[in-house]
Amino acid sequence: MKFISLIFLFFILVTGCKSSKPTSTNNQEFALSFQEELIPWNPKTPYNIEEFRGAWVATVANINWPSKPGLSVNEQQKEALMLLDCLKENNFNAVVFQVRPQADAMYASPLEPWSSYLTGKQGEAPEPFYDPLSFWIQAAHERGLELHAWLNPYRAHHTSGGEISEQSVIKTNPELVVRLENGMYWMDPSLQGTQDRTLAVVLDLLKRYDIDGIHFDDYFYPYDSYNNGKDFPDIKSWEKYTEKGGLLSKADWRRQGVNTFIKKAYTEIKKVKPYVKFGISPFGIWRPGYPESIKGYDQYELLYADAKLWLNEGWIDYFAPQLYWKINRIDQSFPVLLGWWQSQNSKQRHLWPGISAYTGANEQNADETLNQIMITRGMLPKSKGTIHWSIAPLVKNDTLSKSLQFGPYYNQSLVPSSPWLDNIPPLKPEVHLNKNQNNVFISWEHSEKFDVFRWVLYYQYKDIDWQHTILDRKDTSFVLPLATKSNDKVLLKIGLTAVDRTGNQSEFFEIKIN
Repeated sequence: MKFISLIFLFFILVTGCKSSKPTSTNNQEFALSFQEELIPWNPKTPYNIEEFRGAWVATVANINWPSKPGLSVNEQQKEALMLLDCLKENNFNAVVFQVRPQADAMYASPLEPWSSYLTGKQGEAPEPFYDPLSFWIQAAHERGLELHAWLNPYRAHHTSGGEISEQSVIKTNPELVVRLENGMYWMDPSLQGTQDRTLAVVLDLLKRYDIDGIHFDDYFYPYDSYNNGKDFPDIKSWEKYTEKGGLLSKADWRRQGVNTFIKKAYTEIKKVKPYVKFGISPFGIWRPGYPESIKGYDQYELLYADAKLWLNEGWIDYFAPQLYWKINRIDQSFPVLLGWWQSQNSKQRHLWPGISAYTGANEQNADETLNQIMITRGMLPKSKGTIHWSIAPLVKNDTLSKSLQFGPYYNQSLVPSSPWLDNIPPLKPEVHLNKNQNNVFISWEHSEKFDVFRWVLYYQYKDIDWQHTILDRKDTSFVLPLATKSNDKVLLKIGLTAVDRTGNQSEFFEIKIN
């Protein structure tokens, strides 16, 4: 824990989920100006502050939000802000929010009905009307969090989804849908109509909402247990394929349909908004025996998901295999699987594994989550990051949240940059300083504010390492004490960088204070 954070009047050491933010200060309070000493531009910041810290918020079956269907708009919004505040206070920088749980929408969609998990009845809008996704995006961005819109690409109806409305794809396009023996409905991934529908939903989200990412989970073809171990009931589409002279095996044909869709989704996303990241969180094992010690479910053969191919080809911007196993579990070891996936990362995309917060959600096991984060940092130093399944243990378990808050997530972090999307940093900001006997007032401006998504203020006190704070794009000023509370550590230097939408930092400009 850094000493300076304990003594600044404008920093509050928090336990649990209680937020603090410095208040803006009027220039008139700082009558004594001074001529700062400028140091030549240095493009390198004092240290690396990049790490993706995300958490999934599931809406299907009301797992995370809203807590139950039919809550009032005010209750829904209070719950949403509580979750986002908790992420901010624990220094997360992204939320992966499920917007399409079962071919329906947690937002005002022209293509699919309102979700029953929101209002209690599929097709029924919130009353009074509001758009939950717009609300979540604005609130997330205000808290320095990216928002990634999480879609299930093929599920048509969940067993918890209530009455099927006339607007459901099951009613409007029954030719796309099959029923599984556990009561779920699934769109046939091999059909062009299924792929076109899901892609239309993705593109609609991109065009109408200020999202930072599109995210698919591990449900491609359904787990075989959903159909009591029987083969997926796509015999009609398979027979059409073979009647037209198709030569692939059924398994290869199914995989080909999914592969084609993944590649096209990535291509079309980049045409609309190149900076929006496309991420997938597949089942954590590609095939048993890869690597040699691994045993378990075969997603390649049973989910018809060739996730290794997507990573090999770079059809994603970030890859989050669901590694929900402990470090010392021999047959599904977290570091062994992570190392294997990295060996397949030939395009060097972001590899941010999904980890199960539930394995560390008590006093005895909190170290498991922390150790997995530290292993990830050590194995993937060029692009650190994890996504936590799910947000629930962070909110409900004090031990886990405090372990993160005062451990690996003690300092704020930036989402790592994506140089294959954009490697041109924003222009440097213009910084202005004034001071009085006790404080220094820092203000700044930028010639191309549209290119700025965050600011990072770095500062250093005598005999103390550099520190930083990440500020919102709307912030234009900050105040630092000229000395620590005991007046024995004076402020020596500051520096400010502008950060763009894909994480590029501008040149770093040091200013000597004393």
